[in-house]
Amino acid sequence: MTALQQKTTEVVDPVPGAGAPHLPGQPDLVQLLTPEGERVEHPDYGLDISDEELRALYRDLALVRRWDVEATALQRQGELGIWASLLGQEAAQVGAGRALAEGDMAFPTYREHGVAWTRGVDPLHVMSLFRGVDQGGWDPVAHSFNLYTVVIGAQTLHATGYAMGVQRDGAESAVLAFLGDGATSQGEVNEAMIWASSFAAPVVFFCQNNQYAISAPIERQSRVPLYQRAAGFGFPGVRVDGNDVLAVLAVTRAALAAAREGSGPTFIEAFTYRMGAHTTSDDPTRYRLASELEAWKLRDPIARLKAHLSRAGIADADFFTGVDAEGDELAARIRKGTLEMPDPAGTEMFDHVFAEQTPELAQQREEFVAYHASFEGEQ
Repeated sequence: MTALQQKTTEVVDPVPGAGAPHLPGQPDLVQLLTPEGERVEHPDYGLDISDEELRALYRDLALVRRWDVEATALQRQGELGIWASLLGQEAAQVGAGRALAEGDMAFPTYREHGVAWTRGVDPLHVMSLFRGVDQGGWDPVAHSFNLYTVVIGAQTLHATGYAMGVQRDGAESAVLAFLGDGATSQGEVNEAMIWASSFAAPVVFFCQNNQYAISAPIERQSRVPLYQRAAGFGFPGVRVDGNDVLAVLAVTRAALAAAREGSGPTFIEAFTYRMGAHTTSDDPTRYRLASELEAWKLRDPIARLKAHLSRAGIADADFFTGVDAEGDELAARIRKGTLEMPDPAGTEMFDHVFAEQTPELAQQREEFVAYHASFEGEQ
């Protein structure tokens, strides 16, 4: 083995000495809560948080997971066309979402259900997208949460452009762009980071490294930890324990504050794990070991926070029982609301293409109506 080959091997191996990729022990993680639920301090990222706020974070995590479980069940029963699960990534999404200030804007992928929850989006407005009755039923401006983007990485360009507009308007707000580890291989993402760096745009790139881009493992995506890529674009990068909601909250809050103050972009790598399938069309047993999943279950973000709340006397059994009951009520509302969603009129697809309908679009609508009317009366 040459020196270059040896060096490459050392960089690729994500857990030196572990003998297998994707196991959870990782260096250089910002962490405020250990997997056992012990509160620890970090020299660069402090977090002053009340007991009430800690209980609220647990409620967020638990209810978002309950929503996700119900949505997966509905898809398996044929009530959704597809579902992109966030199982295991709740802390990354809730922590990042709760770090946003009122005037900040978020640009999601198609998996940020936890962020949608923190921005006050009704879960049924997300469900309607996956049921195929609309393109997303929420108002992006009212919630400061853009519509889901299925084109991989495209939302980072949208976020950077929006941030440059915010910058030129003189607004004291920031933008949070979500992406996955696989998206870092997309041209749009690299182009967005070049523009963001060149113009010191107030945007934070929040990468949820869940270890797989569908079936492609992270070592196929990058020879170095993803957060180190930021240096090549000229702005800071940080890796945070994505299963630690407190650390994610602290790191994202600091990055957004820096963006608002004019310090430019930051790249956050939330090191986490997708415990479910990429989507309900995926079979993860074909490309990963059951033992890997079991190892990551020991770092479950919800169990971690629950252990901390229990040991510190911040929450008791009645609190957890109440959250579970609230989760059951939420699941029942989601199920009922999803099953009762009416199918949209076929002409609805012409209604929201432009702010004002163009003559060409009006003609297409008329032709569509006439074509379907020609079948009336046929058996």
